[in-house]
Amino acid sequence: MKIKYILLSIFTLGLAFSYAQEKDTIADQTVNVIKPYTPTISDAFKIKDNPTLADSTTVKKKEIRYNIFSIPVASTFTPAKGKAATVDKAKAVKLYDNYASLGVGNYTTLLGEVYLNHELSRDENVGGYFSHHSSQGGIDNLLLDDAFSKTKLNAHYTKSQRDFAWKVDGGFNLQSYNWYGLPQDYFGQSEADAIDPKHNYTSVNLGGKINFEDAIVKDASLRFRRFGDDRSSGENRFMASSNFEVAIQDADIDAELFIDYLGGSFDSNFIGTQSIDYGNFMIGIAPSYQYNQDDLTINLGIRLTYLNDTEFSKSKFYVHPNIEGSYRLVDELLIAYGGLTGKLIQNSYYDFANYNPFVSPTLFVSPTDQQFKTFVGVKGKLSNNISYNVRGNYASEKGKALFKANEALATASEDYHYGNSFGVIYDNVTTFSIAGELNVDFNRNFTLGIKGEYFAYDMKNEAQAWNLPDLEASLFLDYQISEQWFAGASAYFVGEREDERIVNSLFAQPEVNRVSLESYFDLNAHVGYKINDQLSVFAKANNIFNQDYQRWLNFPVQGIQFLAGATYQFDF
Repeated sequence: MKIKYILLSIFTLGLAFSYAQEKDTIADQTVNVIKPYTPTISDAFKIKDNPTLADSTTVKKKEIRYNIFSIPVASTFTPAKGKAATVDKAKAVKLYDNYASLGVGNYTTLLGEVYLNHELSRDENVGGYFSHHSSQGGIDNLLLDDAFSKTKLNAHYTKSQRDFAWKVDGGFNLQSYNWYGLPQDYFGQSEADAIDPKHNYTSVNLGGKINFEDAIVKDASLRFRRFGDDRSSGENRFMASSNFEVAIQDADIDAELFIDYLGGSFDSNFIGTQSIDYGNFMIGIAPSYQYNQDDLTINLGIRLTYLNDTEFSKSKFYVHPNIEGSYRLVDELLIAYGGLTGKLIQNSYYDFANYNPFVSPTLFVSPTDQQFKTFVGVKGKLSNNISYNVRGNYASEKGKALFKANEALATASEDYHYGNSFGVIYDNVTTFSIAGELNVDFNRNFTLGIKGEYFAYDMKNEAQAWNLPDLEASLFLDYQISEQWFAGASAYFVGEREDERIVNSLFAQPEVNRVSLESYFDLNAHVGYKINDQLSVFAKANNIFNQDYQRWLNFPVQGIQFLAGATYQFDF
């Protein structure tokens, strides 16, 4: 077989050699190198064989064995169990549901309060509130009695159910004052002896409120109030409102529906015996939509009100803007905000008498159209403990109520005809103001608040914005000195106000004098000591600088006042 392969190879090589010799010349050829030659070195062949030692002296490795000789040792050690570290807890403060407070002071002042709250069941509560503040007066250089008394009594009942909670409450108020502001430049002791300056106000109210969970109607409330005096004057007021939410396409619209009825009468006007009757019925709706995007929040709304003057049978429809917005410029440090709002304000005898208890029972009561009130400001935090708010306001009010001293009549027939009472006049007023507020809350034991506002007025008909100050400022401070001691202070500054003193003589032209009421600063302070969890004592001082200022024309206030008392907390 090997010979066959050798002969075949020789024959093949011979054919190839003969074919190559048939060409006389070798033509030029072009060689295209596709890949350059890359030599490689293969791994060397390793002999896999372990050498053997044939040395007769080779020492075999000796096996080593370890033995442990144990000796028992008696031990009395017992490891202690680990305990978690504990943190000292402050003693829980016992909170009581009820308290009673009583204090007495100079000017024969008596101050008392009682608050009661009792849980009838898990879902029911009943409670009440009683307060009394009175003084027998004693202001120097007065010709008339300046005593006053304020008594308030309220009671309530609340019940919570699965889908809603409701509350009913009612109250009774009795207030007694004196028209003691007699202009002593024109009247003396003889006229004062003929005046009975005392007058009383009484008020009864009944109402309730209901809150719903997960319903279109969020809440509803109503209130009826009867207010009157001992001079045959009185009024009735009924108020009802409801807040609800409706979905329109993809937007949620919040809306308030409100009803406000007021009707009353005064036995006579200021210069005669003809009575004054008044009545106003308002119904309206205030829808709004809130838009939120990142740091921007805008409330877009409008307030629609229908007014019917039931006494003069006149009706009018009012449209007011209700737009507010805010933008976070620097997180919580700087927030810009602004708005444009307005509404129809329902004035009442009750509101007038509570703001100025020396009004005469001869008032004209009419609503105020706050056409618009625009404001812009910035607020935020200077630190975790300090917050601020700076704001500018501009408002236009049509028929704004202003208090002005009544004229003194030479032929006085009533106890309030001697220039010792106030009436209400109306004018169109635009008001510009700048306000600032600073609150400091270092910890739970110390809080401080300061705020102030400057006003500028523009009147349409009246010469001045009667009895409206050009500047107001206040300060509040509370300090928990220790676990037992606590203290606080408050201060008020009110700028100058303008009024007129008019004396109507019998045979001459009325004498008119413009009077500027000086600004005043009223500083008050209190301190207390907690004897135990239930009983504490306190002392107060008001008008510490003993300023003889006039809050209203011819009505000076009491000087420095001291009061001391005790407060007791309890459960039953």
